[in-house]
Amino acid sequence: MAKLVYSTITSLDGYTVDADGRFDWATPDDDVHAAVNDLERSIGTYLYGRRMYEVMAAWETVPTAGELTITGDYAAIWRAADKIVYSRTLQQVSSARTRVERDFDPAAVRELVAAAPADVSIGGPHLAAEAIRAGLVDECRLFVVPVAVGGGTPAFPRGVRLPLGLRDERRFPGGTVLLSYAVRRP
Repeated sequence: MAKLVYSTITSLDGYTVDADGRFDWATPDDDVHAAVNDLERSIGTYLYGRRMYEVMAAWETVPTAGELTITGDYAAIWRAADKIVYSRTLQQVSSARTRVERDFDPAAVRELVAAAPADVSIGGPHLAAEAIRAGLVDECRLFVVPVAVGGGTPAFPRGVRLPLGLRDERRFPGGTVLLSYAVRRP
């Protein structure tokens, strides 16, 4: 059975972007990027809000031919998956295998995941917050970067209790730590 996975890169103090909206501190090194690639191979569909999609759509044009690089590998993984963008303002998409939905419907997402042949990823803290509040997220994968940014967009929604069970952890030479948690259902 497919899972809905929330995967994000976060600062040690829990932010996906800093107070200025920057995430340059979150650029993964090759070791982390290779781990991301390995985890993303199981994803068949990405769910994004408009802002996250606009960032991720750059992968549509990253070269994948020739000697396969870590970034080329990720671009191929990303392009092979379906994408659904939840936006009331986005008029058209710039990537293949992508469609726009005007509203995030938890029941429809639940059905999508239940019928999916591969895991579904939800990207971006705002859209993930909606899925977390609706009780849809099955797994959280946090790449924790060794930097405190002091404020910004939190990785998790405020005011929501989310019981988690540690599934896996991995340390990388540059100091980033991957923490994988299963969401515990009552």
